[in-house]
Amino acid sequence: MAEVRAEMVANVWKVLVSEGDQVEDGDTLVILESMKMEIPVLAEDSGTITTLKVAEGDVIQEGDLIAVIE
Repeated sequence: MAEVRAEMVANVWKVLVSEGDQVEDGDTLVILESMKMEIPVLAEDSGTITTLKVAEGDVIQEGDLIAVIE
């Protein structure tokens, strides 16, 4: 199991996956926006998205859970 967490305070600009999706190591899960920069959040493991905790437009804090991959 891999927990994907936010590395900074940011806005969730785009969500590219849904719960139940299969992902590979390195796939982009969501794109964050901070200070006019787009920051892709990548899967650090291959597996299935079992939990997705963010939606487009959310403001997340450093350390917030974005997704769980099993």
